[in-house]
Amino acid sequence: MRNLDITTLRSFVAVADSGGVTRAAGFLHLTQSAVSMQLKRLEESLNLELLDRSGRGVTLTAAGEQLLGYARRILELNDEAWGRLTAKEYEGEITLGVPHDIIYPAIPQVLRRFATDFPRMQVKLISSPTRALREMFGRGQCDVIITTEDQAGPGGEVLVRLPLVWIGATDGTAWKRDPLPVAFCSNCIFRPDVLRRLDGADMPWEMVVESDIDNAVEAVVSADLAVTAVIKGSFPRQTGMVDHGGTLPDPGETRIIMYGDRADNPVITALCGLVRSTYRNVTKTPEHAQLSA
Repeated sequence: MRNLDITTLRSFVAVADSGGVTRAAGFLHLTQSAVSMQLKRLEESLNLELLDRSGRGVTLTAAGEQLLGYARRILELNDEAWGRLTAKEYEGEITLGVPHDIIYPAIPQVLRRFATDFPRMQVKLISSPTRALREMFGRGQCDVIITTEDQAGPGGEVLVRLPLVWIGATDGTAWKRDPLPVAFCSNCIFRPDVLRRLDGADMPWEMVVESDIDNAVEAVVSADLAVTAVIKGSFPRQTGMVDHGGTLPDPGETRIIMYGDRADNPVITALCGLVRSTYRNVTKTPEHAQLSA
């Protein structure tokens, strides 16, 4: 068995720190004989002498000095894991709000890593448009929200800036029609600015769907009845970027913004840290074409 026993390592470190078996036994709330037995078992498992018992006190041998550093690190990691998994302050529920169009690919990675680090915490995921999430956050109904906005509001942290692109049905021709058929959810945060850009380019357009449900927009776009603007890389099925060759105006860009980081709550701080690092990594891929952090 090539396993080091945590209990024997703890006794070994205690003896090294206190300078004797008797003091270590008092510190560990064990009998002197119990500590001596643990030290003997550790030495036998390694087939090494770790303590020099020839003098009046107990000193470390060369092998014991080498083991001491490893033992401290092993115990530190053990105690950290034990504390993280058993501490009651890491029990409960945390609510994360994210618009549906930026759930992938970052949020599943965040949730997976958070569940590993905080197995006793339950994450409640709410998927709603940015405006609704901002209202819920203001009422205290969400602990952390991630939004897509032109600018960060008070307390918001810009994670990344991403381009918007025109999408339509795969091999579709809706983008060639006049007036341009467009589809946006009624509460889409991109809608006002993209429509202004169409007006600024003197391009006639007509709204072909009026709905507050994103699935309705995806349906008409995938059916080649309209085009819409989305974050690059977040394309619904049966759709793709429109290769319009400059015929359509630039739909602009958006910022992915996080609200909720709090220094007084280590769980929220950890969640925000995971969100921050994950978005930093996923937006390095060509599909997302990060403009700037």
